[in-house]
Order: sequence, then structure tokens, then C-alpha cells
Amino acid sequence: MADNHTPRTIPSSELIINDDGSVFHLHLRPDQLTDRIILVGDPSRVNMVASFFDQITFEVSSREFHTIGGTYKGKPIMCLSHGIGPDNIDIVITELDALANIDFSTRTVRPDHRTLTLVRIGTSGALQPDIPLGTPVIAEKAIGFDGVLNYYAGRDQVCDLDFESDFCQSVGWNPLWAKPYVVGADPSLVERIGSTDMLRGNTISAVGFYGPQGREVRLSLANPDLNSRIELFRHDGRRVTNYEMESAPLQGLALLMGHRAMTVCSIIANRMNQNSTPNYKTAIRDLIATVLDRI
Repeated sequence: MADNHTPRTIPSSELIINDDGSVFHLHLRPDQLTDRIILVGDPSRVNMVASFFDQITFEVSSREFHTIGGTYKGKPIMCLSHGIGPDNIDIVITELDALANIDFSTRTVRPDHRTLTLVRIGTSGALQPDIPLGTPVIAEKAIGFDGVLNYYAGRDQVCDLDFESDFCQSVGWNPLWAKPYVVGADPSLVERIGSTDMLRGNTISAVGFYGPQGREVRLSLANPDLNSRIELFRHDGRRVTNYEMESAPLQGLALLMGHRAMTVCSIIANRMNQNSTPNYKTAIRDLIATVLDRI
């Protein structure tokens, strides 16, 4: 009979470690990991974040995953791009957690848990007509349309099940789609980053950019009135504020793995008013500076 206290050895097929000792997709080594991590979607935006650093200690690029590490006002910090979509978040958070909490030499979980602080800075489309372009919106609750968290044990323990049930019933959720999950950001991180000058919202993480967010280009939508139903939805008096594609899996996986995480997005389009601004880089740069000061 196996000893219940024997640490599980993680097979190489489950966690691939490169020949240089780095984790498979991110190509980062455990010694490069910092406790504070800024996450962005666009690999080129990593350079914008790093332009604020006091010094740069390393830079790694692999596929859409671009990382620059250094210090900001004396604090060790790194910025990592995750690309677009919830599937990429599953890769990024799992591999960051592996760097923090798995001994690569023995392939076993370390006895002392290391907690990471993860703040995603992104762009988003508002779902309420009164939210101005340029507004920073925190995903205090994130609503995952992607289904990623549903593949992991314990999802019910970290999710707001009443919100999920209320949402599905109110908007007439299509049973062909993945079941939505609702997960909160780390409260202490929301207070620290959000302070009193950021809008706290309920943010949808969609599984795609076009049809899954109600955009109609050439193909017709299965449920063309979904966005109007979402606009009218309220749970405990709170409304859904915006769409993006990564906050729910980030916050959900972080909770399951014992990390602190949140997302804040600058509104660059308003889906209800059908307006947008392509000149959003100034607002993003200001948001980056604020987050770096508060993380």
C-alpha cells in the first residue's frame, strides 16, 4: 500500500520542463520569478510597463509570452504578456504557480506555499451606456463564459453560486454554451489597487472576441439579444459593467492555487453606445503607473 504522506511525483507529461530548467511555455526559471507580477495581453505592452522600471534584470520571449523582470522603486517585479483568451490564462497561471510551488529537481510540491500577487492590466468594452471611455474598471466579480474553471475540482468552493444561478435564469443562458462561473478578485488587492478612484464592476470574460461578445460581422448570432439582456441584469442591485476575455480564469485559478489576483481594464469602447477610441495608449500608460505605485 502506498504511503499517504509520500509526495506525489508529477510526471514529465503533466509538467514539461525545458532542458535549461525553464517551464515549458513561459521559458522562465524559478530563480527569475518575483512575488509581484503585472499581466498584460499584448507582448509589446510589456515594454511599456518595463519603461517605468528602475532597472531590468532579465527579458525572455517565447511565442506570445514576453517577460521582463526588474525593480520598480526598489521592489522586485516582473511583467508578463499572456496573449488573448482564457486558454492562455490556464497556461500562464499554472506555470507561474509551478515556478513558485514545485521543486523542479524532484517534481514534487514544495512544503511551504509561496503566494504570488497578480494584477492584470487590460482593455475592455463597457456594457452600460453611462460608463465613459477611459474609465478604469476593476473586475471585483468576474463572470467566466469560457468554462476553464469547470475543469478543476473545487470550483464551487471559490465561486458565487447564487450569482451564477441568477444570471443564467435572467439572461436565458443557452444550454449549448459552457456553464458560466462567477469568481471574486482578492479583496485586499482590490482595496489597495482600486483605492477610491476606480470603478468596481462585474466583468464578463468571454471565450472569443466576435460572436461570443455579441459582435455580428458576417455570421448571424445564435442569441442576438444576449447583450441587451445582460445590460438589464441585476444581482443584489449590482449590474454587469464590461466585457473582456481573461479576468475570470485568472481570478478563479489564483483562488484555487492560493494566490492574490485581480484585473483592472481601461474602457476603450462602449458596446451600448457603439462608440470607441483607438487612441487609448495614454489612458493605459496612466493606469500602468498607478498600478505600479500601488501593487
